[in-house]
Amino acid sequence: MATYIVGDIQGCFDELQLLLKTVSFNPKKDTLWLAGDLVARGPKSLETLRFVRSLGDSAKVVLGNHDLHLLAVALGIHKLKNKDKTAPIFDAEDRDELLHWLRKQPLLAEHPEFVMCHAGVSPQWTLEQARQYANEVEACLRSDDWTWLIENMYDNQPDFWQETLQGIERYRYIINAFTRMRFCLPDGRLDMGCKLPPREVSGDKFVPWFNLKERIPLSKPVLFGHWAALEGYDGKDVIGLDTGCVWGGSLTMLRWEDKTYFTQDALER
Repeated sequence: MATYIVGDIQGCFDELQLLLKTVSFNPKKDTLWLAGDLVARGPKSLETLRFVRSLGDSAKVVLGNHDLHLLAVALGIHKLKNKDKTAPIFDAEDRDELLHWLRKQPLLAEHPEFVMCHAGVSPQWTLEQARQYANEVEACLRSDDWTWLIENMYDNQPDFWQETLQGIERYRYIINAFTRMRFCLPDGRLDMGCKLPPREVSGDKFVPWFNLKERIPLSKPVLFGHWAALEGYDGKDVIGLDTGCVWGGSLTMLRWEDKTYFTQDALER
């Protein structure tokens, strides 16, 4: 009985299957945790959604920014882009079932020994706060008002957390922190523009969210994806698992029990 956590798949279904074969993954006894961005840019987003959904309780999924964007495209809020390679999802007979299943997934998933989200946990939050704020957005996504949330989530403001935030500004910050965050400014404000690896950022203008001096320490490690430029990160209490498979890098998976990493190089397209 093993717990496997994998970084951004983004439609790289074949690489995922090879990784699962490498570890002899058995859904009857093992659990697969997926750090968001199941879809977009890779060749087999439809197959990925179908497979993960078919795992039932053996899969634990969190929403990533590309997953939320897929819902926006489904609503007609944004146009379908060829580069996302998600058109087969919208032509599929089971599209409605897949999209309904997707929007029911959480922003934060919790294991007895770790938490998982797509981009990270706001440096200003305790674990209890992170749970609460994730639940607020998840409840809205699962309600009849979910289209309003998707329509209004696209913005970089507010960039600083305050408990007094209300309505869409509150929801937007929560979504951005869990699904889009990479760097913070030294004062804790989120920066949504820079996607470089930290080693290529000069000076102290930007700080990775997990290295902010004022970051509130959590009682559990945070496992995340999203930041391919990190090329993986194994820190004291944070583990980054996105190693850019869709960009020609690799797909990375961690077996939690013995902290063993498994990688599968991107296949030639």
